[in-house]
Amino acid sequence: METARDIPVRITSATISSERRITPSWTIAQLKDKLELITGIPNSSQKLTVQHATDQEVVIETENEDRLQVGSFVQIPYTEIKVTHKTGTAVPKVADVPKWVMPSEVYSARPSTVLAYKKAHQVGRFDPAAPEILEQKIAQMWKEIEERGIIPNARCCLSGTRHGTIRYVGLVPELDGPGPWVGIELDEPTGKNDGSLNGTRYFDAKPSTGVFVREKRVEVGQFGVLLEEELGSDMEEL
Repeated sequence: METARDIPVRITSATISSERRITPSWTIAQLKDKLELITGIPNSSQKLTVQHATDQEVVIETENEDRLQVGSFVQIPYTEIKVTHKTGTAVPKVADVPKWVMPSEVYSARPSTVLAYKKAHQVGRFDPAAPEILEQKIAQMWKEIEERGIIPNARCCLSGTRHGTIRYVGLVPELDGPGPWVGIELDEPTGKNDGSLNGTRYFDAKPSTGVFVREKRVEVGQFGVLLEEELGSDMEEL
């Protein structure tokens, strides 16, 4: 018997947000077992809520989770499945867990550290020629952007798998690393933002369709919208 095609969905909880693929023939119990591995919430304590792009939230409730199939609730690609704890107790975020941090002045004074080695051997930012090397690197990035024809409103392919339109080329202080970034509005909601970062807007895009990448990952060309069967082919299965 032919099985139903896998469906790309968005899994969200208090600690994660991820695109995954699910099989409609899975039971609710099977889905919860898999969700426990990525959310940390025990399957018996999970409350699942389904929300499509324009619909209201629907809570998945059944007395027989071993028989009811996921396909009864999820048929549309990129449906969001929210996973919360029934008691309201969420798994704490790593950033919120108390931890001991060595003071920078103590670390700097220690002799046998990576920092001490870099200082002694003038590696990285301790290299006297580091500023000049950085300038050359940034200049090369701008040159590659020009040679590749990376300009706003050009169609592009990102890492060979996702298609979209270039909306911004320039500096993004909110991101780590010097030099220019390329802002792309993706055709599908597989991005990270809506074209803004930390309150600064660089371009307008729908939620989860915006992404900022380096020029090396961008290929400019006449790229059309991907067919449904091509979507999610590189996406991690749940």
